[in-house]
Amino acid sequence: MEETTDIYHEESFRDSVATISSEGKRNFINPKKPKGRLFNLRTWFSIVYLLIFFTLPFIKVNDAPLFLFNVLERKFIFFGMIFWPQDFFIFAIGFLTFMVFIILFTVVFGRVFCGWACPQTIFMEMVFRKIEYWIDGDSYQQKQLKAMAWNTKKIQKRVIKFIVFYAMSFLIANFFLAYIIGMDQLLGYIENPRAHVGTLISLLIFTTVFFFVYWWFREQVCIVVCPYGRLQGVLLDKNSIVVAYDHMRGEERGKLKKKDDHDCKCTDCKEDGACKSIAAKFEQFTKKGDCIDCFACVRVCPTGIDIRNGTQLECVNCTACIDACDDIMVKVDKPKGLIKYASENSITEGKKLKFNNRIKAYTGVLTLLLSLLAFLLISRTDLDVTLMRTAGMTFTKLPDGRISNLYNLKLVNKTHKDIDFSLKLENLNGEIMLVGSGELTVRKEAYSNLQFFVKLKPEDLNNWKTLVKIGMYEGDKKIKTITAKFIGPEVYN
Repeated sequence: MEETTDIYHEESFRDSVATISSEGKRNFINPKKPKGRLFNLRTWFSIVYLLIFFTLPFIKVNDAPLFLFNVLERKFIFFGMIFWPQDFFIFAIGFLTFMVFIILFTVVFGRVFCGWACPQTIFMEMVFRKIEYWIDGDSYQQKQLKAMAWNTKKIQKRVIKFIVFYAMSFLIANFFLAYIIGMDQLLGYIENPRAHVGTLISLLIFTTVFFFVYWWFREQVCIVVCPYGRLQGVLLDKNSIVVAYDHMRGEERGKLKKKDDHDCKCTDCKEDGACKSIAAKFEQFTKKGDCIDCFACVRVCPTGIDIRNGTQLECVNCTACIDACDDIMVKVDKPKGLIKYASENSITEGKKLKFNNRIKAYTGVLTLLLSLLAFLLISRTDLDVTLMRTAGMTFTKLPDGRISNLYNLKLVNKTHKDIDFSLKLENLNGEIMLVGSGELTVRKEAYSNLQFFVKLKPEDLNNWKTLVKIGMYEGDKKIKTITAKFIGPEVYN
């Protein structure tokens, strides 16, 4: 019975979430401000990340955005290449390739993307959290402010924080909109907001959503909303590299206690002889493990977990616990790396990461998908052409004895330039006559519809269906050969 109770106690953390209290209410996490080598690396990475995010909408290629995700007009631009609904299969292959890459990456490296490159984490930890530290102070000051009665100081801080958070959310929402409609169009909306009230209302709704996420919901996005955290439970194995606690070295844990006879021999002391070295002033209750049970790793965790309990759904691999633990290890004269990037097998058995069958399978599938995607992109044409006979019509006998059919020509120009073209019958002698004032030009990044008659002599027809080949020329250069069926009378010999 006692053994069962101990096991339950060790695993009891899995029955609760740090962000929800035992009464089922929201438990806000106030993590201690992180510092250290990995946090500095994340900060520099985030600066580059944010610079790219805020500058990409201004970058143009051939007078068009470098990136555009215009869902409303079903127009997408990646690195200057325009994709229309006709290219959906390429987008689908690209999305599938991305998913396989995420799976393979997670199998090997765990949830590194969440902690280092996910927009939610970047904006929350590197933008809004830093603003919060600037306004409210570190973890202890934040808790004091929360417990404080409503006075002038608290109201002032809450109002400033509200305004700054909402303004930042509004800025982010504007840039997300720029990725959808383009920066030029967005600037036009800003210059004349009265003419685009509907867009402004939608923008304010999205701003409020962003504000709600970063003001109140926060890490719950990673824990409750994002499916990736739950997906990692299926993808991770004992060879996956994650942020892990070295329990072989750290256990059993022991608190520090003051030494009975403290004879300081260190040089890191104040003038009055008071030693600043924790290791010189304290010793552990137990010598079995290096973990001194200081909870520094818990205090800096943005999701409130104890990494010493093992890999958990809430962990986003932000590495704040690594920096916090390394700092403590230095102070108690212990080696760094009690918490580190490692796999379970590397900790328990000293095994290095193996290129196992599952990783080989994912790599093979990813290679095939990348090859297919590369082939589709290389073979992709700049001009999509669809030629069809006009529905509901057969053929027309002309006074001069010739037979005519009416065709619809649909074109999609995927380039950044207008294309002027001409049509010419390739396999038969006949005439192509445009309907109305049809223009043989396809505007850049646009659709075009054209109607024309094909007139043939009866003796040139094989039967009631004859294959017609029509060449499209840009100047003297053939750019397409399109085919269609020509309908005539039953038999002509």
